[in-house]
Amino acid sequence: MTLSSAPLGSRIQIQIQSPSSISYRLLNWAMMASKAPRLRCLFSSHTTSAPIIRQPFSRPFATEVPDPHTPSRRPTTTFRDRLNIGPSFDDFVTSPPSAETSAPTSSDLASSTDDTPTAEPPLRTALVGPANRKRQITRLPTWLQTPIPTSPNYKRIKSDLRGLNLHTVCEEARCPNINDCWGGSDKSAATATIMLMGDTCTRGCRFCSVKTSRAPPPLDPHEPEHTAEALKRWGLGYVVLTSVDRDDLADGGAHHFAETIRKIKDKAPGMLVEALTGDYAGDLEMVDLVARSGLDVYAHNVETVEALTPVVRDRRAGFRQSLRVLERAKGAGEGMITKTSVMLGLGETEDQLWEMLRELRKVGTDVVTFGQYMQPTKRHMPVDTYVTPAVFETWRQRALDMGFLYCASGPLVRSSYKAGEAFIENVIKKRKGRRDVTMVDDVGRISQDASI
Repeated sequence: MTLSSAPLGSRIQIQIQSPSSISYRLLNWAMMASKAPRLRCLFSSHTTSAPIIRQPFSRPFATEVPDPHTPSRRPTTTFRDRLNIGPSFDDFVTSPPSAETSAPTSSDLASSTDDTPTAEPPLRTALVGPANRKRQITRLPTWLQTPIPTSPNYKRIKSDLRGLNLHTVCEEARCPNINDCWGGSDKSAATATIMLMGDTCTRGCRFCSVKTSRAPPPLDPHEPEHTAEALKRWGLGYVVLTSVDRDDLADGGAHHFAETIRKIKDKAPGMLVEALTGDYAGDLEMVDLVARSGLDVYAHNVETVEALTPVVRDRRAGFRQSLRVLERAKGAGEGMITKTSVMLGLGETEDQLWEMLRELRKVGTDVVTFGQYMQPTKRHMPVDTYVTPAVFETWRQRALDMGFLYCASGPLVRSSYKAGEAFIENVIKKRKGRRDVTMVDDVGRISQDASI
């Protein structure tokens, strides 16, 4: 039956079709549908799926024990698995040392004789990782564990630095001695190494945790004044200035460094200043500029032995280039003390260390320090060896026997080590005292000659 349309107001015409015609049309539609291509689900396989065979379900008993030899499928590695492999929080925190676990001190090592070898505490190992993928790692030795800084003086110094928008290498390089250096009884007993020219370096050494970038932010023109003001507030007798490498600047930041030293000397003439600089891409005129700005100690770190320099340091740095910087700084002024620092535990050999010390003495280096390399993060170069305190003491004696003015050597010693600064401060004051006495004698002799 079909309804035919008609003009409005007219009757609706009804056309009745016979049952045979309706059956013919239904058959025609069915034939057309069979010839049309079938739609395929996008997620289905192109091949014909095999018939599904349903396995009979068996319910185990409550007392049934599963077979332990049946291998279980382990899920993919997660962040928690990687976190468990790394050092734990207890590795970086130490409690008050006991007689059994405390590391030998320098006095203990000095009092021991060659016939009675010093017993070092054994290195601790631990199995970490998932249950079926355990691996053994070496825990941080007890002599490298330091307390968390919580002293009021530490908080005051940190507040002053943030208020003046200053950076320190103590924080940026994650120095383990920050509690010892910042947590003195008062500010005058504290030591902080100010890092100039921002907190972003243009070089990427494999041992350093300072941020890197090809185009760091521009220099702060007020930084020299702010640095001098902060140091004047603290009333320090000895201060260490360092900086990031700025290869994006024509002078490497040497003029900015020298201006900061002059500001400090203007505000606090009696303060002794040590400058830990870069190599200025081998520009020795910039070395002269900083060395003659009024500082007392010129420091530049060779970091490691010559053979490991291409692996440890940035490709733009070089062992011979560092030696030229130290030699040029030594000749920049009368009485200038030059200083360098070396990390142990990177895979260096004893012969390589001997050769390095001989090269440093050839260029007149006065002070050398030895410290343990500690991996800042998993992205940095791994530690090859944890050097024991007895080995550090051995190299300290060897350096002094070779003619170095001073050597600070220990697992936690860094380039701006507090005890080393105290010694150098006394040396500089004695030298200045002798110079003043000589000048007085010369003036008296001149006046005596004039009277005659």
